Amino acid sequence: MYAVIRQGGHQYRVTTGDVIQLEKLEVEAGQEVTLEEVLAVSTGEGALEVGEPRVVGAVVKAKVIRQGKSPKVDIYKMRRRKGFARTGGHRQPFTEVRVISVEKNGQALA
Repeated sequence: MYAVIRQGGHQYRVTTGDVIQLEKLEVEAGQEVTLEEVLAVSTGEGALEVGEPRVVGAVVKAKVIRQGKSPKVDIYKMRRRKGFARTGGHRQPFTEVRVISVEKNGQALA
C-alpha cells in the first residue's frame, strides 16, 4: 500500500512509516500535518487508483519531526581575463516528516 503525493512542486511515493523531506512548511516540530494533494493510491492488492488530478477522499497524515536546512551548495562565478570572481551559496530549508497513515474516506489503508 502506498500513495503518491504532491507537495512544493515535487512528487513523493510514500508508505506508512516513511521519513521524507518536504519543502518548508510553517508548522512546529511535533505537530501533525495533513497532506491532501494525493495523486494516486495503491491498496496493495495490485489495484492503483489514479486521480484526475487528485484522488477524492484520500489524505496522508504525517507528523513533523524537525525543521532544517540542506547542505550548502557553493556557487562560484568567474569571467576569464576580466578579474571578476564572486563566491556565494545557498541552503534550502526543509521540513522532515514521518508518514503516520494513508487514508481514503476516513479509513486507514493497510
